[in-house]
Amino acid sequence: MNLEITNNPAKEDDEFVIRKIREYNSKFVPNEFELLSIFYKSDDGEIIGAITGKTFWNWLHIEYLWVSESERDQYIGSKIILAAENEAIKRGCVGSMLDTFSFQAPEFYKKLGYSMIGSLSGYFGKYERYYLKKKLE
Repeated sequence: MNLEITNNPAKEDDEFVIRKIREYNSKFVPNEFELLSIFYKSDDGEIIGAITGKTFWNWLHIEYLWVSESERDQYIGSKIILAAENEAIKRGCVGSMLDTFSFQAPEFYKKLGYSMIGSLSGYFGKYERYYLKKKLE
């Protein structure tokens, strides 16, 4: 046997592990997920805000939300989150979850009805990572 530590894994090795986890999970729940991306674009087609995530097992998992710095405080982020939540409800989701760092937007998400469910401190020695959720209705 051999223990291998790498910062450059073979793509097929990572895919093997993911496939095996999904095989195991499929004994309990369907192994289905749907990607969800929403883009807020200017009239000339430039992306000025977007969200990426996925829905699975009746939950929306928000991975990334970005709004151009020049367009912040225009409620674009709120509109994108609301659109994602509405789409998640259409897909049968009962909740939404995400994480954010202390230097990003925890207060923004709290204003949108998200509540803290956990945190980890010590990122880069001074930042905290927050985990939040929201019930969708």
